[in-house]
Amino acid sequence: MVTKEIIFSGKVQGVYYRASAKEVADSLGLTGRVKNLRDGRVWMIATGTEEQMERFIAWNRKGPSAARIELLETRMATDPGYTDFRIERDN
Repeated sequence: MVTKEIIFSGKVQGVYYRASAKEVADSLGLTGRVKNLRDGRVWMIATGTEEQMERFIAWNRKGPSAARIELLETRMATDPGYTDFRIERDN
């Protein structure tokens, strides 16, 4: 299994990015979390097979139709042990 932390910038908030990413992650069988950052970026962490991760990152390079991805950063991460994929919201 592979775990990656992914951060997106561009027009990624207010375009249903988190909800769309959750749908795609669920359809691929990934676990993880996605949330908006205060600086306008979107952060996520996802765990799955190499193939699942490649497909998920490929989708994220475009995102939902209203999004405009300017920068996508990925890095390997430690599996936090999530059992599902959830949207996190600010408190």
